Amino acid sequence: MIPMVNLKAQYAEIKDEIESGLAETIENCSFILGPNVQAFEKETAEYLGVKHAIAVASGTDALHLALIAEGIGAGDEVITTAFTFIATAEAIKYVGAIPVFVDIDPKTFNISPEAIEKAITPKTKAVMPVHLFGQPADMTAIKQLCDQYSLKLIEDCCQSFGASIDGKQTGSIGHTAGFSFFPSKNLGAFGDGGLVVTNSDETAKKLKMLHNHGSDVRYYHDVIGYNSRLDEMQAVILRAKLKRIDQYNQGRRHVGRLYSELMADLPLTTPFEDGLGEHVYHQYTLLCERRDEVMKALQDKQIGCAVYYPVPLHRQNVFKQEYANVSLPVTEFVAANCMSLPICPFLEDDSIKEIVSVIRDVLTAA
Repeated sequence: MIPMVNLKAQYAEIKDEIESGLAETIENCSFILGPNVQAFEKETAEYLGVKHAIAVASGTDALHLALIAEGIGAGDEVITTAFTFIATAEAIKYVGAIPVFVDIDPKTFNISPEAIEKAITPKTKAVMPVHLFGQPADMTAIKQLCDQYSLKLIEDCCQSFGASIDGKQTGSIGHTAGFSFFPSKNLGAFGDGGLVVTNSDETAKKLKMLHNHGSDVRYYHDVIGYNSRLDEMQAVILRAKLKRIDQYNQGRRHVGRLYSELMADLPLTTPFEDGLGEHVYHQYTLLCERRDEVMKALQDKQIGCAVYYPVPLHRQNVFKQEYANVSLPVTEFVAANCMSLPICPFLEDDSIKEIVSVIRDVLTAA
């Protein structure tokens, strides 16, 4: 059996460090906003090259609070992609704003800057690009548009921890950014967790209040806030993994590039690296017209595979009536043909070759 992500192998490597840290936390009984959360915020801010990092309860919360802190509210339009997890659009809806879905680049699957510019109206207040599957979006072009039209730039980095563009980490380019630490992420907790980052002192002050019941001083509340704090025990786990994130991401790149090398002659489209940024392969997602056949063959061999994402957001039941007249041909084609293979830093070359062999047998059969 080959799983999509081998979390057990990762845990075995850092088990002693994590367990000693958790035992110390339990012994100290400092469970909420404790020293590990504070240290993790400092360490991630340094790693990402930002002034402020505020740890929150999930990636969804990170995007939600970022929108609030940037003043996005009822009736505002936020341009984003429909080819992403629903949390991107949920966060926009939470604040009463309107997601404006635009099409994606056919090679990178990231939001198209040209499509963004065509969608800007007087109601547009922000753009929320997603660095999908670990490949940075074209932030140079997107930032130029946001500067030109005075729009807030809020990065969805929930799949891109450690990815960079011209030496800058994703999350350090926009006004604010949200990260997810869902267990399967490149930097993953043992449950939910998230992070909001910004270079603005004013925005950081708002975020610190928002994530802790609207309070800056204990029992004094200035705004209606939320209970969205990263758990101290998750911070212990994340700190251990953060030390190794570059190593983990390098392992993912090795896996991704070996897959692509071994499948170069097959009738499918392997992931495209546009060279604008450093891909960290949160997912290895390819296009294959015989997707269902390939996936069945992999499943029969107990090899993990998945479709991220089978239904674009503008065609989801929750949105399809509102966006009935929206056509995103590239997004819809990619959703109908994409599939993802197992990827993690601990996937061995022999396993990669086994997976490719199964795919090859399907696609070269007479």
